[in-house]
Amino acid sequence: MSFGGPIAHLGYFHKTYVVRKKWIDEKSFADLVALCQFLPGPASSQVGIGIGAMRAGLSGAIVAWLGFTLPSVLLLIAFAYLIYGVDVGGAGWIHGLKLVAVAIVAQAVLGMANKLAAGRLRASIAFGALAAVLLWQAPWVQVAIIAAAGVAGMLLFKEERSPDVQHQSVRVSYKTGIICLSLFVVILIGLPIVRLVTGNEWVVLMDSFYRTGSLVFGGGHVVVPLLETETMLNGWMSKEEFVAGYGAVQAVPGPLFTFAAYIGVFIQGVPGAVLAIVAVFLPGFLLVIGSMPFWNSLRRITRLQGAMASMNAAVVGILFAALYDPIWTSSVTTSIEFIIAAALFVLLVFWKLPPWTIVILGAVAGQIWL
Repeated sequence: MSFGGPIAHLGYFHKTYVVRKKWIDEKSFADLVALCQFLPGPASSQVGIGIGAMRAGLSGAIVAWLGFTLPSVLLLIAFAYLIYGVDVGGAGWIHGLKLVAVAIVAQAVLGMANKLAAGRLRASIAFGALAAVLLWQAPWVQVAIIAAAGVAGMLLFKEERSPDVQHQSVRVSYKTGIICLSLFVVILIGLPIVRLVTGNEWVVLMDSFYRTGSLVFGGGHVVVPLLETETMLNGWMSKEEFVAGYGAVQAVPGPLFTFAAYIGVFIQGVPGAVLAIVAVFLPGFLLVIGSMPFWNSLRRITRLQGAMASMNAAVVGILFAALYDPIWTSSVTTSIEFIIAAALFVLLVFWKLPPWTIVILGAVAGQIWL
């Protein structure tokens, strides 16, 4: 039932687990949300994982993730098989989905820019990230941009502080936290080495999606440019197929990260979808479980808060670049396409229609006029 993106997901969680079921209290929920927004990964999914861990330990975290993720995974796998082998460039409704992606990413970029790239300094960091991503098309570029932004933030935003730092009670042991954080680092470093040595296609797939899941700061939409880079460089699908899938993911409930299941089908069918989903979510899972025991200390480090401010500004620039290429360049080439995309944007931003209705309207408009 969780349509509407990360903010809506958090609303569902609050209503169900704080208000109705009373599994966790208001303060613990607020602190958990703060932790997940601070970490890389899909924040709303990580909140669900954290609630599961507080309720029933690691097994609870795994089951909570499965429950929140599986509906959209199944729907996107079905959609991938529906359009697999079809000329997506020639189908009007598919092109309409691509225009939906234009409207929704534009909304996400503007919203994030207002929050995360306000002021001359942050806006300049965002612009630098945008230029670098468009000029150098390689997976390491985005890693380097985020890392460089973090270092710059430690120097430029020395006085960056969280407005409200409260103590959080957690139910994860320090030993479990250390094991999870160690696994995160070992897998992140080890997979590229194994990939280089073996060249195995399954290792390539897992490395690409695990690295993507490790680098997503600032919300689910940021996964789009990272996945696009990996997908295009590995030749897994066309730009048109990629953007059509991104349009479709707006119509399903649950986290945007399940877009990985759609891509996985094009690579290796259902097994590829399963591995892609596990790989892209695993970093966020390990980080939220691993960080819970240390959260009270970590978020008081001023330099770390400054690094996060700068990295979030860089993420805005990366997402702006994705809005241009591949989303805009593969979708908007005529006046009628621009008109439809602009109309969808107005309905989404100013009329406040839910994303799933925008998806339907976009598909219908594309079928009629394109």
